[in-house]
Amino acid sequence: MRAAGSGSPDGERPVRGGRKIAAAAVNQASLWNVANLLTMLRLVLVPGFVALMLAGGGYDPAWRSLAWAAFAIAMITDLFDGHLARTYNLVTDFGKIADPIADKAIMGAALLCLSSLGDLPWWVTIVILGRELGITLLRFLVIRYGVIPASRGGKLKTLTQGVAVGMYVLALTGWLATLRFWVMAAAVVLTVVTGLDYVRQAIVLRRQGIAERAAALEETEA
Repeated sequence: MRAAGSGSPDGERPVRGGRKIAAAAVNQASLWNVANLLTMLRLVLVPGFVALMLAGGGYDPAWRSLAWAAFAIAMITDLFDGHLARTYNLVTDFGKIADPIADKAIMGAALLCLSSLGDLPWWVTIVILGRELGITLLRFLVIRYGVIPASRGGKLKTLTQGVAVGMYVLALTGWLATLRFWVMAAAVVLTVVTGLDYVRQAIVLRRQGIAERAAALEETEA
């Protein structure tokens, strides 16, 4: 006969910490959700993209078309994984770290390949990658004061960069080759302008954070 109030059929009390173990198991399982799998796919596509991009000496239209397909898949999954994670509550620590890394890895690989092949000036690659790495570092430096949200300009910049780089990956000629030049020019301008705006936001955020801490300290001492 089991003891009154016992939660187990053999009269033993449930093991303490069981709920924590179960919660940890759920969190571990959530690592393999669809949003994270899309992020992992982007990471796997990076070396595949580079191999396709440089195959045949780097100038074979067929290989470049396959490289463009890999790049396009990576850009499309970038649009979906974040949306899925937020919509269906699939946000994980892995996703927070891996998603921006995957984004910058595929874009950086494409820019470096294009510049190494002579299709894109090195200064363009330096400006874009320098901005991306600089803003990422800036976010970490001011995170104690708050989070700098993604702006519409930043999202437009990302889209324009993706389209421009995709056009350069393809072996385009004629008016399309001229068009991609202007699309890349727009991407560079948006890269610089939005980067300066993020710097402004970081300065404002830091000043507000310092002022709020000073005010809170004064109230404590009063």
